[in-house]
Amino acid sequence: MVSFLHSLGLHGMNAFMVKVEADLSNGLPSFEVVGLPDAAVKESRDRVRAALKNCGFTYPVSKITVNLAPADKRKEGPIYDLPVLAALLYASGQLEGNMEHSAMVGELSLSGEVRPVKGILPMALAAKQAGITDFFVPAENAPEGAVVEGLRVYPVADIRSLVMHLTGRRPISPCVSDPFSGRSAALPLPDFSEVRGQEAAKRALEIAASGSHNVLLIGPPGSGKSMLAKRVPSILPDMTLEEAITTTQIYSVAGTLPGGSTLMWERPFRAPHHTISPAGLSGGGSVVRPGEISLAHNGVLFLDELPEFHRDTMEILRQPLEDGTVTISRVSGSVTYPSSIMLVAAMNPCPCGYFGHPTRACVCSPGAVDRYLGKISGPLLDRLDLHVEVPPVEFDVLSSSDKAESSAKIRERVNAARERQNRRFRGTGITCNARITPDLLHEVCRLSPGAQTLLKTAFERMGLSARAFDRVLKISRTIADLDDCDTIEPRHAAEAVQYRALDRKYWSAP
Repeated sequence: MVSFLHSLGLHGMNAFMVKVEADLSNGLPSFEVVGLPDAAVKESRDRVRAALKNCGFTYPVSKITVNLAPADKRKEGPIYDLPVLAALLYASGQLEGNMEHSAMVGELSLSGEVRPVKGILPMALAAKQAGITDFFVPAENAPEGAVVEGLRVYPVADIRSLVMHLTGRRPISPCVSDPFSGRSAALPLPDFSEVRGQEAAKRALEIAASGSHNVLLIGPPGSGKSMLAKRVPSILPDMTLEEAITTTQIYSVAGTLPGGSTLMWERPFRAPHHTISPAGLSGGGSVVRPGEISLAHNGVLFLDELPEFHRDTMEILRQPLEDGTVTISRVSGSVTYPSSIMLVAAMNPCPCGYFGHPTRACVCSPGAVDRYLGKISGPLLDRLDLHVEVPPVEFDVLSSSDKAESSAKIRERVNAARERQNRRFRGTGITCNARITPDLLHEVCRLSPGAQTLLKTAFERMGLSARAFDRVLKISRTIADLDDCDTIEPRHAAEAVQYRALDRKYWSAP
């Protein structure tokens, strides 16, 4: 007898429908899984056999063939345990009914419990699109899948409760999840009010957060670069529903979403160590998973001590910063992950850290300074929108009892500026000023005559590249948004230009 159930598979962030077919036929007892399964899928034979016996069900003593269609797509992971077991119960006559509009995924323990799996949210979205109405998932994953409207998501704790539901003896209540419930559960973040001085750097980070621009902080040790960067999450704008869904999908696929979660409403902040490998930053592995660049999507990627990262690791950033995606190619195929990030990098100006310090002498030779700064390539430096010097803080400022401006007040201005951008780009797929496409750049960044003249002079005298000039325009647009101004005025353009001048102090002009 042949039975079938629907399940789903994952390829990168894209889910696809899988038809789980089970056939019981005469012959020597055996259990074969076909349809391009990996090792974890093949091992489902032993988990399913043990779970059936330990839960009191009859294990069919016959030649068992399970096919996972389409057979030309690789199936990975233990997510097919639950549908394989259910298909066997239907094929052996222990269950009856129509599962045409149902799908299920889940890993089994040997005692029959259903364990959580990765990628529930993208699979739930694909299931709804394929016309599935009932989706059976591990109980721990149910709140994540339940955020998809129009799909009944049933939390399955063990196979006994699944069978009781399918036979109508004890129905499982669908999980009800409010996608907005996670907004109030955020933990307190480090606050900008704790940072003494550095008003210019705070202003630059406010601009960066408003438009999702990349920032380079350069200054001596102990000046507050890392302290400032770690407080950036406290001023980031609120995520839209679309951004929250995409970010949650990435963490779901990566398997780093906390159990019982619905949607991630806090923008991610990733700070990998400088010993990270290129694959750790971009993603990869035998089973391709997102890297730190994609895990920072819609949030911040903080690289402290930037010159200490390996050169090939740093250069990986160039294409994702430009395109907003990371494509990982393997023999088995290519996977593309989103990587719309705000890069915050921090570095010392030289190996000892005191090159250009007002009171401490630098002990590095000119050659050592040049080699240290030369670790940051020109193309990468060109992609860092704002170059910000973080000077040492004076004693009077450090010892002052005056309270600095709080992150909450800064975030109010950032949210107001981002709301202007959301209204401006509604329906275009653009989320912030840093992602303005070339065809919209000059339409969106309208310059007053004075600003036009100022930028022309800056372009000629500073020898800006075309990319650098476009980024100056985008920064000017963000500053004007913070000023609630439709047209870019000379004061907005002048402030934007100054953030492109610092590299002339430490690096030779291109």
